[in-house]
Amino acid sequence: MIKYSTIFILVALAAPALGAEKTAKFSVPGMTCALCPLTITTAMSNVEGVVSATADFDSKTATAVFDDTKTSQSALAEASANAGYPATLLSEQ
Repeated sequence: MIKYSTIFILVALAAPALGAEKTAKFSVPGMTCALCPLTITTAMSNVEGVVSATADFDSKTATAVFDDTKTSQSALAEASANAGYPATLLSEQ
């Protein structure tokens, strides 16, 4: 039988390895056509640690959910910029 204190210790030791899931929203004013969001979504999705990414042509924004132990909002902005669409952070949660 496993004691609760043993389970607590195992969970406590594993906790630092678990990253916090964050959401970052970016302004991407350079979107000029209906295919731009696909390019931005693909670029951000290819960053290690990204859980999901979307881009919206009408609002000229992109949103990414990511593991903050594997990547950062600056890496996401850089991925978008490298794809030809400079992105500026609007908010992060």
